[in-house]
Amino acid sequence: MTAKRKLQIITDAIMTALLPMLMAYSLIGEEFHEWAGIAMFILFLLHHGLNWKWHTNLFRGRYRTVRALGTAVNILIFLMMLTLMISGMVMSRYAFSFLAAGGGQSLARSAHMVVSYWCYVLVSVHLGFHGVGILGMLRKVFRREKASKARTNIIRIVAAVTAAYGICAFIKRDFVDYMLMRTHFAFYDFSEPLIYFLADYFAVMALFALLGYYAVKLLSVFGRRGQDKDR
Repeated sequence: MTAKRKLQIITDAIMTALLPMLMAYSLIGEEFHEWAGIAMFILFLLHHGLNWKWHTNLFRGRYRTVRALGTAVNILIFLMMLTLMISGMVMSRYAFSFLAAGGGQSLARSAHMVVSYWCYVLVSVHLGFHGVGILGMLRKVFRREKASKARTNIIRIVAAVTAAYGICAFIKRDFVDYMLMRTHFAFYDFSEPLIYFLADYFAVMALFALLGYYAVKLLSVFGRRGQDKDR
């Protein structure tokens, strides 16, 4: 495994771990949230730098359904990350406190909250889109060429249970209300242990990652059938 590939894996792993932490906001403290957000944005830029080949190929080749959908999600995530960083700077009380004198706090707060929930879902879907590559990488890391039938069935059961838990957590944490701006302020139960909050959000991430993974699989099958009919 090359040094670049190792750096990609480490970068993506840290970003994946940071994302639910950032959603905890008040539970982890505003100052930590700001610095963690800055770290996330730096890692996000590094992620794009390490995958620069994707940018150079944007206007090359044909855009079938899977590629078009993946590209659309990537562009939306990029725009959302910029929005989160800019709105976070406007609201900053610590890292960018020297900018706090400006206006637009209310607009920045609303934009930051709704975009954060949409971004969380889309990043999770993005992970699912690359599920095949991630599984292949994990096999190399753990030196498993191919999972046995028993291990595959266990993984599927765990994934199904996690997805079911993710649906419950998605409803419990009022994702729809935040994404549709029915709620304008984030509410936290400060008596709740942080681990419970993170478990719910990791489950939601797993849910949308699985949806993304199987969406790509289904679209790929339909795409191949369409090509066969055209021949």
